[in-house]
Amino acid sequence: MQALLRRSVIGALAGLVAASLGLALAAEPARVPAKRLALQGYDPVSYFTNGRPEKGSSEFTAAFDDATYWFKSAEHRAMFAADPERYAPQFGGFCAISLTRGEVVEPDPESWVIADGKLFMFGKKIGPALFAERRASNIEKAAQSWREVRQHP
Repeated sequence: MQALLRRSVIGALAGLVAASLGLALAAEPARVPAKRLALQGYDPVSYFTNGRPEKGSSEFTAAFDDATYWFKSAEHRAMFAADPERYAPQFGGFCAISLTRGEVVEPDPESWVIADGKLFMFGKKIGPALFAERRASNIEKAAQSWREVRQHP
């Protein structure tokens, strides 16, 4: 009888310990995923300074608008940090044309345009031409879609 009682007590204690451990593990905060690497690691400042996309380096990074940006030099990173609104691509760096349709698409870093001093990215090579056809309308539709996407991720 004592052996049965001892086993019951040990079993109950083991169950309590396991339950407590499970609750402690469940109470840990969820891990926040790493920020998205914008522009597939291309340097957003290079579009303005060099007139072409250039691959950045993980050595020179900055975070802005829920994304991480890479830069080819400390100088470019400093320029971006001083004025990210100027250098960061519009709509989080997603394809502006796709956003006009309510879709969020990663861009092709080689498909871009600077309009009104702002960098716009596109998912396909035809993007800049489509964008230019109705620039004001496309910007308005993409901006509206971007606001909705950001409110309901």
